[in-house]
Amino acid sequence: MKNGKFLAMLAAAALGVTATVGVTDGSTFRELNVQAADDTQDDWLHAVGSRLYDKDGNEVWLTGANWFGFNCSERCAHYLWSADCDDLLREVADRGINIIRFPFSSELLIEWMNGELAPVSGGGLQAAYNPPTDQVGEDGTVTKAGTYGYINHEFVEADGKTNVDSKHAWEIILSKLKKYGIKCFIDVHSPHADNSGHVWNTWYGKAGVTTESWIESLVWMANEYKDDDTLLGFDLENEPHGKGQEGDAAAKWDGSTDENNWAYAATKCANAILKVNPNALILIEGVEQSMSGAMPGDYWGMGDRMTNSPYIGAWWGGNLRGVREWPIKLEGTGNSQIVYSPHDYGPSVYDQTWFAKDFTEQTLLDDYWRDTWEFINHEDIAPLLIGEWGGHMDDGKNQKWMTLLRDYMIKHHINHTFWCLNTNSGDTGGLWKNFAYSLAATTDKSNGTTITWEEDKYALMEKSLWQTQKTGKYIGLDHQHPLGINGTGLSLSEFYKSYAGTEGSNLDGGTIVNGTNPEHTQTIVTNDTTATTTTTTTASSEKQDGVPIYGDADCNGEIELVDAVMLCKAAAGVDGSELSTKGFINCEVTGDGKIDGSDTIKLLKFLAGAIDYIELAPPKA
Repeated sequence: MKNGKFLAMLAAAALGVTATVGVTDGSTFRELNVQAADDTQDDWLHAVGSRLYDKDGNEVWLTGANWFGFNCSERCAHYLWSADCDDLLREVADRGINIIRFPFSSELLIEWMNGELAPVSGGGLQAAYNPPTDQVGEDGTVTKAGTYGYINHEFVEADGKTNVDSKHAWEIILSKLKKYGIKCFIDVHSPHADNSGHVWNTWYGKAGVTTESWIESLVWMANEYKDDDTLLGFDLENEPHGKGQEGDAAAKWDGSTDENNWAYAATKCANAILKVNPNALILIEGVEQSMSGAMPGDYWGMGDRMTNSPYIGAWWGGNLRGVREWPIKLEGTGNSQIVYSPHDYGPSVYDQTWFAKDFTEQTLLDDYWRDTWEFINHEDIAPLLIGEWGGHMDDGKNQKWMTLLRDYMIKHHINHTFWCLNTNSGDTGGLWKNFAYSLAATTDKSNGTTITWEEDKYALMEKSLWQTQKTGKYIGLDHQHPLGINGTGLSLSEFYKSYAGTEGSNLDGGTIVNGTNPEHTQTIVTNDTTATTTTTTTASSEKQDGVPIYGDADCNGEIELVDAVMLCKAAAGVDGSELSTKGFINCEVTGDGKIDGSDTIKLLKFLAGAIDYIELAPPKA
């Protein structure tokens, strides 16, 4: 288990309010603000290794779903034409979805940036508040405002019938997300506002969108909402793709400065966003194909071969092989905000070669997952968020694949957003099934919408939502607002205060945070017998008399978090933090004769249980 909570705790404890420490492997501890939290600025997240953490150094897990529509010609989240937004989001929260990925188009963001705020178009929103004010009849009878309006009362202008513009609609949705303790991020799904815009290969080239205007509009969006931590981040581009033989028309990932090099474009865009909002998460998807290295002299743009292909394929947006040779490297502390976000689908979307056998978790890892994207998590490079996964329930191969991926994400703490809530995704279907509304059904908790879910699909996905192990309470990402209102959800603060150390959560397949030691619970089913085993990760040094106690900065004979704090300060050169001679010998664990960030990282990995004590010792000459 990689318990990076230690890392984030150390950053807050050792660096004080605003200090930062650089480390020699190219990463940095992110600047942490530990001032008193307020209602809208205490929920930002940051990465250490392959995990995401809140401001207090507590590990978080993003488990959500997609809701598309702002990317489409309607310029608004779909199904507000037949369901009340408040009812939809209340049920989403009560059912445990703690984050929503909202697809957008660059065209829409550019319109907003330029002040072009047209009403939601194409029947994309049904809203009324009729009459707009209380009406008193001749006989004194009062008709209350909204009596004849069914759904989405807030989405109309003062006349009670004119729809608000799309930006105003978005801000109403943001306010409702906050109300129910849900977080979100946006995804640039296509350059142009088109219901099939995702089929376009690149982030530029349609509707007048250029690389520059794509960046400019995202920077504008980041700046516009930099003071609202409901919007946690930005997925820079949905599924950059194209086959290698398409050359300049296809998105690639390499070390060039070519316009179609997605790694280069994503780096420029991410740096620009973080200059206006350094707290935002930056989600970076993969491409479709990469070079295979099959033969010397192969190059991007050459024709394919029937055998020994120069290209390795993947799902659109799923190929992150380029991260190994050309990882995204951002300015300053920006790497602490990177989340790599591949997409993964099953055979109901396309029957890929790795489904041609009686596939298992291991064959999927060997044939596709490991080298395509999973190595990023496995090697602790950065967090992963599977931005899209899902599909039809077929009682066959597709359902088997969904179950295997779901279980793998649970066991290995991989963040995810299921595709999708909408019923109108042709190749996957959705979690919602249908809607009905009735004024007579309106209660103090409902605006009249009855929402029917695809219960079998939700049941499969639900196991991968972040929840407590015994009571099954869903865990939100907001420190103050619980997830939902029906009592099934918790705020992040409440979970860590009252549940993390007792029943824990399903994180990493079952984890209880016991002080600074995570206890991992695993339920083992053998025939009809169920047994639960518990293991505890401890900072045991296995020390011997007469040799250095590696990692023991204060020389008290124990290896504790305080030692990591001391080492971190010493490596940063903080005044008065010099180690004693013995402490220096104990903490010089990299064998290079000096104390720096590399020693700190190595000690932290030991405290987190990522390496054993024998690995903490400096390498032998």
